[in-house]
Amino acid sequence: MKKNKWSLKEQANLLRQIGELLSRGYPIADAITSISLHLPVFRKKELDNCLTEMKKGESFHAVLESLGFDKELIGYVYFAEQHGNFTEALLEGSSLTLLKSHDMQKLLKLLQYPVILLFITGFLFVFVEHTLLPRFTQLFHSLGLEENFFSKVIYTLDHYFPAVWGALLVSASLAAIYYFFQFRKLPILKQRTLLVRIPLVGRILKLMFNHYFSIQLSFLLSGGISISEALLLFEQNHRQLFYSQLGKEIKLKLISGEKLEWILGSFSFFEAEFAMVVKHGQENGRLEQELLFFSRRCVKNLEELMDKIFKTIQPLFYLFIGFLIVSMYLAILLPMFHLLDGI
Repeated sequence: MKKNKWSLKEQANLLRQIGELLSRGYPIADAITSISLHLPVFRKKELDNCLTEMKKGESFHAVLESLGFDKELIGYVYFAEQHGNFTEALLEGSSLTLLKSHDMQKLLKLLQYPVILLFITGFLFVFVEHTLLPRFTQLFHSLGLEENFFSKVIYTLDHYFPAVWGALLVSASLAAIYYFFQFRKLPILKQRTLLVRIPLVGRILKLMFNHYFSIQLSFLLSGGISISEALLLFEQNHRQLFYSQLGKEIKLKLISGEKLEWILGSFSFFEAEFAMVVKHGQENGRLEQELLFFSRRCVKNLEELMDKIFKTIQPLFYLFIGFLIVSMYLAILLPMFHLLDGI
């Protein structure tokens, strides 16, 4: 199984197809068998083994774990087995996972060409700066021509590039040392609190945390489970340590007499809006619907944020590369134009 690891897209597609067949009235065993007919032989064998384990009494989320599935996807299945909204949970989990997979592929595709172009430009920059430009500069100085703005840009970039590269390496080394010797030893809730402080990345993580917790809590409540029972299920989900500890922490604070909205508002990895949504849902008696609506807004905000990032990264790459190429050419051509004017 490790040899033929399921990609994130394959995992999401499998759960989506199972969810679609379940919505048509298929039993889960028949749904898995039907889907396996259209998969490669080695995948079919893996699913056959899963069915065998399930017939022995193993849970669906446990057999997915044996296949090496993503912990968040397994979490969707685990909670679905508790609240009974199995089909909806599978479709929701697979939809979000496919979105994440699509965004990652889109980001890699957007960066692929600019990175290659940047590498080629860097090679050209080194050649021009160390081979052509010194000779032309010496010639221009001998003819009494001063360095132009673009020549200074090339020399300045060459002068500061090693320092910038060194600073990045030092920063990466310090970050690695901090992670291995201190960050990993912190409580999981403290880790998430620190992570959401990172610019941009923290915003993405916060939206993901809000969506996952609110959608699972919504499913559990709509299945007739109380808030205390739902938090206990979160606590018992040891495959996702963060949500397990979160459920335990919230449950203990509720027992001590704190209100749920106050507790959620005290966690910096949750949106400030989350506490207000919970309070409003408790007051109008539609908490599960309010949570579902809030989770949808988190996904929408996440999509908009990722789209904004994609539209910003590529133009910045091209702008920098274009400026570098123009500087290299004009650093040589402008003095030559001055010479031609003097002839």
